[in-house]
Amino acid sequence: MATISPNLLLVAALAPLVGAIVAGLGGSVVGRKGSHRVTILGMLVSFIASAIVLKLVVLDGARFNATVYEWMVVGGLKMEIGFLVDGLTAMMMAVVSFVSLMVHIYTIGYMEDDDGYQRFFAYISLFTFSMLMLVMSNNFLQLFFGWEAVGLVSYLLIGFWFKRPTAIFASLKAFIVNRVGDFGFILGIGLIAAYAGTLSYAEAFAKGGELAKLLLPGTDWMLITVICICLFIGAMGKSAQFPLHVWLPDSMEGPTPISALIHAATMVTAGIFMVARMSPLFELSDTALNVVLVIGAITALFMGFLGVVQNDIKRVVAYSTLSQLGYMTVALGVSAYSVAVFHLMTHAFFKALLFLAAGSVIIGMHHDQDIRNMGGLAKYMRITWITSLVGSLALIGTPFFAGFYSKDSIIEAVHASQLPGAGFAAFAVTAGVFVTAFYSFRMFFLVFHGQERFHHKPFPGEHGHAEDHGDGSHYPHESPWVVTFPLVMLAIPSVVIGAMTIGPVLFGDFFADSIAVDEARHAAMKELAEQFHGAGAMAVHAFTSLPFWLALAGVATAWWFYLKQPSLPAAIARTFSPLMRLLENKYYMDWINERLIAPAARAMGRGLWKGGDLGLIDGVAINGSAAAVNGFARAVRLLQTGHLYWYALVMLGGVIGLLTWRIWPNLAPAVSAFLGR
Repeated sequence: MATISPNLLLVAALAPLVGAIVAGLGGSVVGRKGSHRVTILGMLVSFIASAIVLKLVVLDGARFNATVYEWMVVGGLKMEIGFLVDGLTAMMMAVVSFVSLMVHIYTIGYMEDDDGYQRFFAYISLFTFSMLMLVMSNNFLQLFFGWEAVGLVSYLLIGFWFKRPTAIFASLKAFIVNRVGDFGFILGIGLIAAYAGTLSYAEAFAKGGELAKLLLPGTDWMLITVICICLFIGAMGKSAQFPLHVWLPDSMEGPTPISALIHAATMVTAGIFMVARMSPLFELSDTALNVVLVIGAITALFMGFLGVVQNDIKRVVAYSTLSQLGYMTVALGVSAYSVAVFHLMTHAFFKALLFLAAGSVIIGMHHDQDIRNMGGLAKYMRITWITSLVGSLALIGTPFFAGFYSKDSIIEAVHASQLPGAGFAAFAVTAGVFVTAFYSFRMFFLVFHGQERFHHKPFPGEHGHAEDHGDGSHYPHESPWVVTFPLVMLAIPSVVIGAMTIGPVLFGDFFADSIAVDEARHAAMKELAEQFHGAGAMAVHAFTSLPFWLALAGVATAWWFYLKQPSLPAAIARTFSPLMRLLENKYYMDWINERLIAPAARAMGRGLWKGGDLGLIDGVAINGSAAAVNGFARAVRLLQTGHLYWYALVMLGGVIGLLTWRIWPNLAPAVSAFLGR
């Protein structure tokens, strides 16, 4: 078996960090061009190293699992930095580095006039480094480091335009909601460390059978179920699953390049990756898997509905991300981990494409993001139009496109599951096909086809500030090549990567030593393998399947509503106004969080502060002990008069007391007899 050099892995992980340090700390020295050159070079080096690692893993069967640096040993618990490279890691490294490289190149054009140019390049390189450390880790400590680093840098990026109150609010919201998920995540890691006595993946997985026999002390809950649910709560925060999804749409306040990076290849995929990596533990608890399945199904369907009523071009794509993350989570719940990761990979390409295409439209529209102010852009922005079409077709699962192979596999896997929540999940992912097709092509038709509405904009737009220079420059225009080049490079895998990789990834041995599935209890993957007869046959057969006709119906409905009968959506909205209010208010989740949960949490925090911190800790433990010592000192000080006669009297009293204590046992009987008379 071929080996992988640890130096190669260090290069892949650290090259983006070097670029981030140079651009961040030396941005004023190297300048704007120097900042983007050094960070893009770092990403290119990382991508090349990742591609070499993928080649070694796929073609030569190479593997790596070793400690790179031992930080400390506490008792028998080792805390170290180490890399685990197998099929799952190698694929994630290649996807993360490639998408990030395209985003870096795209950023040159998108952030061209921004004052924070160097800072932005430093942040996105640091973001990529954090994600690479997360996916390459071989232990829970490093996983947690990457997990928290991704969250920290996302806070900086979402709030990049920190002079906007909405950006400040969005970054804080993302940070706080993720802390809720991370609380569960660290509890899960703590339980593993406490009961398995290790932070190493391999050692923890080896003790999975023992953990499955234990109960959580003081309860009748299975310990392995509690561990897996705690870990999944962490995934719910990072991968924006209901009800911890509320931060993701607001993350659109950040610049479009980081929206693409967060939604496509980094942060939100961290939770999906983590659950797939933890498959040896999740396979031991059907209860935990059913929780994963139901949460994913709710997210897949109900977040898709919200995409239908959005008018900000980036928010439409954001709700699409929420829905697709729900699909991945559903696949995890039915033990089709490889299908979930396969959809993660295909989704990374076409979702990055859609976000970057949305950014290209925003550039062409002079930073107006309201799709109601667009229309007819196809003839002005040909490259953006065709690449957006490719991304949309991949998203809705059109046969032969990348998204079809992964999305259709998820739907088939759910139908093969026997878990209690599988019936609801099957309905959710099937109905979601129509919803996805409808909102995707609603956006596509409103942006690129139909009447040109940008001449006299009917809506001010949430972020619009278009400029009319009186010379025709307010007309839409195609973006520069640094913007369109990444679109083309992402459009290619959005078409071909699914057909090229479905065989080895899902039905070969690509994930053989990365993902564990108990086929006797969870037979979804086994049934998928029996039905698979090649990528071509799968695509051809899809033309007779229900998902294809639902997707076609969604596209046709969007075409009829927004191109043929544009007055119809407004009439339907008036007819179903209560439902529209529910969707426009996002199921009132923000209202619940801001009006009910936040005040309750604030009241509890205030109580802990005043009663616990000020009252108990400061008042009793700290100030109380100080007051006791002070009182004792005051009392003792009364004895220190400085007069010799007083000290002689005290000494005499002490001698009498000592003699009395020493001879009392002998005198006591005589005294008792005397008093008895």
